[in-house]
Amino acid sequence: MPPNTTASSGQKPGKSGRKKGRKARLFLIVLVLAIIGGIAFGAYWSVSTVRASFPQTKGSIKLDGLSGPVDVKRDGNGIPQVYASSDEDLFMAQGFVQAQDRFYEMDVRRHMTSGRLSEMFGSGQVKNDEFLRTLGWDRVAQKEYDTKLSASTKKYLQAYAKGVNAYLKGKDGKDISLEYAALGFSNDYSPKQWTPVDSVAWLKAMAWDLRGNMQDEIDRSLMTSRLGPKQIADLYPEYPYSRNKAIVQEGAYDSVSGTYSPAGTASGSASTAGTGLAGNTEAPSGFQSQLSGLYDVLDNVPTAVGVNGNGIGSNSWVVSGSHTITGKPLLANDPHLSASLPSVWYQMGLHCTSLSAKCQYDVAGYTFAGMPGVVIGHNQDIAWGMTNSGVDVTDLYLEKITGEGYTYDGKVLPFTTRKETIKVAGGTSKTIVVRSTEDGMPLLSDRDDELVKVGKKATVDSGAPDRGDGYAIALRWTALNPGNSMDAVFEMDKASDWTEFRKASTSFDVPSQNLVYADTEGNIGYQLPGRIPTRAEGDDGSLPSPGWESKYRWTGYIKQSALPYEYNPKRGYIVTANQAVVDKDKYPYTLTTDWGYGTRSQRINDLIESKINGGGKISTDDMRQMQLDNSSEIAKLIVPKLLKIDVADKDVRQAQKLLEGWDYTQDSDSAAAAYFNATWRNILKLAFGNKLPKELRVKGQCLNVDRVDTTGPADEDQKVRECGERDADQAQPDGGDRWFEVVRKIMNDEKNDWWKLPKTRTQKATDTRDELFGRAMRDARWELTAKLGKDIDTWSWGRLHRLFLKNQTLGTEGPRFLQYMLNRGPWKLGGGEATVNATGWNAAGGYGVVWVPSMRMVVNLGDLDKSKWINLSGASGHAYSAHYTDQTDLWAKGELLPWAFSEKAVGKRTSDTLVLEP
Repeated sequence: MPPNTTASSGQKPGKSGRKKGRKARLFLIVLVLAIIGGIAFGAYWSVSTVRASFPQTKGSIKLDGLSGPVDVKRDGNGIPQVYASSDEDLFMAQGFVQAQDRFYEMDVRRHMTSGRLSEMFGSGQVKNDEFLRTLGWDRVAQKEYDTKLSASTKKYLQAYAKGVNAYLKGKDGKDISLEYAALGFSNDYSPKQWTPVDSVAWLKAMAWDLRGNMQDEIDRSLMTSRLGPKQIADLYPEYPYSRNKAIVQEGAYDSVSGTYSPAGTASGSASTAGTGLAGNTEAPSGFQSQLSGLYDVLDNVPTAVGVNGNGIGSNSWVVSGSHTITGKPLLANDPHLSASLPSVWYQMGLHCTSLSAKCQYDVAGYTFAGMPGVVIGHNQDIAWGMTNSGVDVTDLYLEKITGEGYTYDGKVLPFTTRKETIKVAGGTSKTIVVRSTEDGMPLLSDRDDELVKVGKKATVDSGAPDRGDGYAIALRWTALNPGNSMDAVFEMDKASDWTEFRKASTSFDVPSQNLVYADTEGNIGYQLPGRIPTRAEGDDGSLPSPGWESKYRWTGYIKQSALPYEYNPKRGYIVTANQAVVDKDKYPYTLTTDWGYGTRSQRINDLIESKINGGGKISTDDMRQMQLDNSSEIAKLIVPKLLKIDVADKDVRQAQKLLEGWDYTQDSDSAAAAYFNATWRNILKLAFGNKLPKELRVKGQCLNVDRVDTTGPADEDQKVRECGERDADQAQPDGGDRWFEVVRKIMNDEKNDWWKLPKTRTQKATDTRDELFGRAMRDARWELTAKLGKDIDTWSWGRLHRLFLKNQTLGTEGPRFLQYMLNRGPWKLGGGEATVNATGWNAAGGYGVVWVPSMRMVVNLGDLDKSKWINLSGASGHAYSAHYTDQTDLWAKGELLPWAFSEKAVGKRTSDTLVLEP
């Protein structure tokens, strides 16, 4: 699951002369005083300025609105445990405490979700705001609050907002955060009051980054400019059900009752579906350029919890008491998200001093600053974890524009329009018009001039309607309809058993997550929740669809009772790590065509089975050690082939010897891991990357490619220079487990066309797998020589694979001195892509860490006080607080902190106590 609350921003691709830049790292902020003399800064940035915003953690504070006193007990890492005598007091105190530690982060998040970044950061964010206003997250959140959420949820949201505003009362920006002091140099921005809708809207940002396969949908279409249908199919192989187990292994869908039964047997046939565009595997001619423009727009949007929807993964598994030392379940979770500072997660305990109808909560775990309740964790009876399900809840539609409307089943329908005014700090406001179809699909193409131009020129299949005034791209997404996900948070937090937990999950509309469950009675379970669309036969959502025919619209949603689940499976454990939810032959609905390929999940399955089959019992520390597993599954496949290659160059041979006897673990000090991963990166580049269209290749990587109008055999004289256009952490091939499967499929076909490379002025042609592998080994040797030095004894994976934690606003594009103040790192890490210890890197772009296990937890249902947890950074968002990154060193070493839950255990670990008084 879920953050980066943000990402940096550069110049948006567009008209001639407009610079292209990276906006997904949020916030290109021009601070004029960055060039003013250091003396002025030195005078302003005094110790008192830095410390002014540090929270009071001892003594007492009076808060208007409380009905009774509330104790806030913080441990030595600044993690708060809140004790109150009513639900409203509990959530009001939560709002106050989170604002103490993280209000700047909260404020940035709400400006992102409402498309108001320009109010804080000026004109550099206008394009981002235009797109976010087009999506209308805050409008949907307002509708949810007004029409969908329960009375109790609204009451808790109001109490939370009241607590945040109690913290803000009487404070200037510099009293709240160092970043506000910096913003004070360039504009007169000051924080506004918090509202309940600000909290609800954050769920939309989460859902955006966890939205499923929209990126694959775009990429497949872009590939058609350079690759044929068979080649594209090669790069998107079928999920290996026979090798990598699905999550749900027992039970089946019953077509008679229309429900899923965990003890059932298959009844009815699996679904058959086509591929979006009338069953074709390619998009309309010319549509590729349109989608390239859309990719740029999407890539510019600030990320909430992941790398703009790519590479999002997580691990969560639960083992029943029959296989554990305690005799009770153990549950582990580590969501893989973009690295951010502060961490997306906020650790917290919310405790009623006495459970009653007036005060119903005794829960602890991980939540988001800006949102009440606990998202992942445990209460006194149950524990739960989450991983992204990856189900397909978005579709792109090509709309035929005619005048002021669009064509639909032979008729011209008018767009629904609204005006949005974007206020700009230090600049002039801008008004835009948002157009949507009658079923609520916004036109994303309206936010990019290039898309409009291409839409007027794009050619389509002969069966398409006349062009008229051009084509546009619209988005259908489940999160654009009001839902009840905020209700689910509070319902899960107080659920006492499996029945109540499953009932709570029915409210979890978006984002759809794999929910793993355990309880103190010894039960374990899994539930797939969410509002998941059904599509007409012949449309599986894998490619954009023609919007002018109703047969391509969604036909409904899968009933909650039909969604797969398991309860106390015979095998005694459940593993979720973004693999297929259920075998396609056992389920009639297409949940997605783009699962993760199960490399991590199967490794976890194997580790658990190895322990069980060896007669051992699993402990809390065993679960922790599994989270840290660094084994490279692709290395196990490729290294034996690499070692058989006869290498003549003595320096390359020296590097090859590193692989002899290597156990395939990617520890940070491993030279073998460094060399293998460099070889893997070069295999991917040579076999696939150089053959992909420029829209997918890494920005700045330039190649000689065939001229469009070339006929006859290709050679160097018939080629033109073409440069990649995608940012390094988004480019392909990214080296994830889809690419593992691609290579696995052709590994034994030594003369497969993908292994073939043409002769160039500097390189011989390659015709076989081993020739290409040999070239990759040479290229890797010299790449690492340049990066790490010629002496292989000094090589290590951690020197390549480094984590930098950056403040996601001023820490990315602010003045250098401010970046130095706000950012931390590097840390040299082990692990890797599609590894259980998933410190992700993008093979097309380099070796740096782009996503991480954003937290780790192991819950012991036999004794909750013996549970363990860790966060990526720390509790505080204040740059010079002792708790800014006080957990990061431990996290990097794979260590966990004690997780006290009972009042007695919390008391023993309490360092500071603050009393909030009415």
